[in-house]
Amino acid sequence: MRINRKIGYARVSKYDQDLKMQIDALLNFGCEEKYIFTDHISGAKSERPGLTRCMQELQKGDILIVWRLDRLGRSMSHLVSLIEDLKQRGISFKSLCDGAIDTTTASGELIFNIFSSLAQFERKLIQERTKAGLAAARARGKKGGRKKVLETDPKVLTARKMHQNHKMSINDICNILKISRATFYRYLVLQE
Repeated sequence: MRINRKIGYARVSKYDQDLKMQIDALLNFGCEEKYIFTDHISGAKSERPGLTRCMQELQKGDILIVWRLDRLGRSMSHLVSLIEDLKQRGISFKSLCDGAIDTTTASGELIFNIFSSLAQFERKLIQERTKAGLAAARARGKKGGRKKVLETDPKVLTARKMHQNHKMSINDICNILKISRATFYRYLVLQE
């Protein structure tokens, strides 16, 4: 029978900041050093290699431990999404400094569900504000979305010429023009 592991995650925003306090707290709570994953990166960044490795290591029955909630999620909705993913995978979650956030207990799960509802409420409010803003702009005669790219646009003409030359790969053309492959293909099929 597999023992439920305590997997730790710690993060600081800058390389000159120290993880020692967080790591000590995780060790004191019972996380083994080999199961503590770290990042020296802003929480706003979506690419966090330590968090990625941590999420890959976690297995059903494990508990993810963090020092504080703000060390894990970029925003309330991101945090809720991460913890809901853990829950679906059968993994519990505990924040050491935010005592009520402990999905291994009934009251902790209740608190988390309240946070989840608040995050969903926040998403709905943003959607409503966006729709209202777009409707107001349309009423003033404004059109949303990107400006239409014409076949005569210099970037379109350049992309086509480079492609017709057959001396460059599509990736090279995209890198030179600073466009995505999807944009490149849209340029090729544009018609007046």
